[in-house]
Order: sequence, then structure tokens, then C-alpha cells
Amino acid sequence: MKIFLDTCALFKLYHSEDGSEEIENIFIKNKVSALFLSEITKIEFTSTVWKKVRMVEITEKQAKELIQLFENDKSKFTWIQIDNKVISQTTELIAKYGKQGLRTLDSLQLATAVILKNQVLISKTTDKLLNQFFESEGLLTQ
Repeated sequence: MKIFLDTCALFKLYHSEDGSEEIENIFIKNKVSALFLSEITKIEFTSTVWKKVRMVEITEKQAKELIQLFENDKSKFTWIQIDNKVISQTTELIAKYGKQGLRTLDSLQLATAVILKNQVLISKTTDKLLNQFFESEGLLTQ
């Protein structure tokens, strides 16, 4: 099975928190043959880690370890570049959902998932608002 994860879903595989079990179960219950990620995840992951340090949820040592684990795993993922196709799709999605709260970086994740719609079985986010947009675009989220 091929899947797409946004950054918040991916992060839950590296750091145990609310929602981690749900994401882990995808891998336990299914044979995942490819994990697709937006290139923006490279930036968002590190940003998420340091936010956890600022919020005193993890230590700096833990942050560095998480970032190193992620760096070590990068070659295992299929990266989707932010190219003109993604930018164009993002612009359309912001026009469609901007009034409902779709934010810039989330729109890049959504655009990537929409572009991959026919290549992946599951597209997963743990962000409730973004998940609504995933479902509105006909993406299978379970």
C-alpha cells in the first residue's frame, strides 16, 4: 500500500503523543510499500521539533535525536517536489478553502495529497481542519 502523510502525521511516528497510535496502526495493519511526503515536510518537521522544545514538551537533546532520526530516514521516503504543478494546485485550493481557514503550508500539503490521489490509497493528516479539506477533495483518510 502507498500512503501520503503530512508533517503532523509523520511527526507522530517519531514522537509519542496524542494520535501516535492511530498513525502507527496504519503501518501495523498494512504493508506500506511507499510513503510519500511533500518536500515542505523537510522544513516543517524541524520546525515542529523546535516548537516542542519552546513549549517545554521535549529537551534540546531529544530534539537533536529526533532530527537525526528523521535525517537518517529521509532516503526511505518518496519526496514530492514543490513544482509548478503543486503551486498551481495550491493556489486553486486556497481560492476554494481560504475562507474556511486553509493556511499556506497546509495548502501545500493538501495540494500534494490531491496530486497523489490516484497513486496512494490513504492520505493522512492529524490536523482536524486539514482533514476536512482532505475529505472534501475525496481523499481516503482511513
